[in-house]
Amino acid sequence: MTTQKLRNIYSISLFLLDILMVTAAFVLAYQLRVSYAWPDTLTHVYPLASYAGLLLLEVSAVVIALFLYKQYYIPRAISRVDQVYSMVTAVTVGTLIAVAISTFIFKGNVIISDYPRAMIVYTWFLAIVLLLIGRLAHQMVRSKLREYGLGRDRLLIVGSGEMAQIIIQRIQWSPYLGYELVGVVNGSEPITQIQGIPVLGRPEDLPILIDQYDIDEVIIAMPEKGHRETVHVLSYCERGRISVKIFPDVFQFMTSEASIDALGGLPLLSVRDYALRGYMLIFKRMMDLLGAIAGLIFFSPLMLMIAIAIKLESPGPVFFVQERMGLDGKPFRMLKFRSMRSDAEKHGPGWTLNNDPRQTRLGRFLRQVDVDELPQLINVFIGEMSLVGPRPEQAHYVEHFRRTVPRYMERHQEKGGMTGWAQVNGLRGDTSIEERTKYDLWYSANWSILLDIKILLRTVWQILERKNTHQYTTPVRPSETLIPPNGEKEPATAVPSPKPK
Repeated sequence: MTTQKLRNIYSISLFLLDILMVTAAFVLAYQLRVSYAWPDTLTHVYPLASYAGLLLLEVSAVVIALFLYKQYYIPRAISRVDQVYSMVTAVTVGTLIAVAISTFIFKGNVIISDYPRAMIVYTWFLAIVLLLIGRLAHQMVRSKLREYGLGRDRLLIVGSGEMAQIIIQRIQWSPYLGYELVGVVNGSEPITQIQGIPVLGRPEDLPILIDQYDIDEVIIAMPEKGHRETVHVLSYCERGRISVKIFPDVFQFMTSEASIDALGGLPLLSVRDYALRGYMLIFKRMMDLLGAIAGLIFFSPLMLMIAIAIKLESPGPVFFVQERMGLDGKPFRMLKFRSMRSDAEKHGPGWTLNNDPRQTRLGRFLRQVDVDELPQLINVFIGEMSLVGPRPEQAHYVEHFRRTVPRYMERHQEKGGMTGWAQVNGLRGDTSIEERTKYDLWYSANWSILLDIKILLRTVWQILERKNTHQYTTPVRPSETLIPPNGEKEPATAVPSPKPK
């Protein structure tokens, strides 16, 4: 069975599953309204068949709304937060449309006029719950089939630099994405393998490789090359019906969300705009304040136990304090729990190795479960940091990056965050500063309360799942005063090693 046929089966089965779930929601809503006297007791109980017209209208309106919200386009991976948001919106719109139309179509119908209004609320809520359950089950089945090799797209990657290796690693560790990585097309480097994937040839060999290996998709991942080289590679991909994706360079990223402004009739390309301005800052601060208070209250017993354990295990302060660069480039003192001996650097800064005697046993555990960052809730509470935002860097590295990374200082238009859009997308540790800056700038331009909630939920999920949090790390970690150029805790390794099974 071809991949396209399998995709059609996925879409049709999802469509039928949605119809089944909305129908079940309507039936359950009827049973709830008949069984429970809310808001009052029904004077007449009509059989379920009497509402067949309403059922048909409800199902049709919700399914059409789902279609208009592009819920039958099946992506390779979807955020659970985005899925819930789209589902709630589509079901709400569909239900309102069904109610509005029914008042005209069934006007004068005695049974419909006595339609239990509570059923509208029941149907709306149950439809959301059942649709989410059905779609999660559908997604799990698709992921399992892809892991077993069904419905995978045969993929070629063009490039051998850092971003190409990160993409290879992400695909290797994420079989649910539905890719079968056939090989890599390299430039001029004389290598035969990249991350265990064979190098099949050069860009000019693409027409032959696409036919020979029956390729479905090509990803061009060489942002370090110029636009002219990318255009040449694109010209080699004209054979066959294949999908081509390009990992953007910094300029392409800067202009991807650009808008056209006018200056007395002269067009201007706006490449710098931010959503987090004006009264929106009030909402952001309220969310940070409430989140920090809730976090400090909820985690206070845990933080107290950690503080006592640190003092009992080794002499020295409970907190490790380090100066970082915050909003508008102003320095502040960032807190975290001490995970090293107080004399860890008496011979100078150094790297933390496996079973490093300078690292305490408790400190090793705190780093592994990412609770050494909990004291930063204090920084959030007093307004020096935010729950979500670009990770703050040390002043020394900021001075270096501002000279080498385009638009780097624009990260400091926002407060530094405990977590960020780049971190939940796998760009942690010694990953490209340019790529992390792209994510930080996208976050600034597209900020919303929903996006912050999404990032927080993904952060919690990744910590609990322990699947993606170590994606770009190795057992080697820097000591607390020697932070690598990316400003994070993870080591500065050139290329991540393959994920252990």
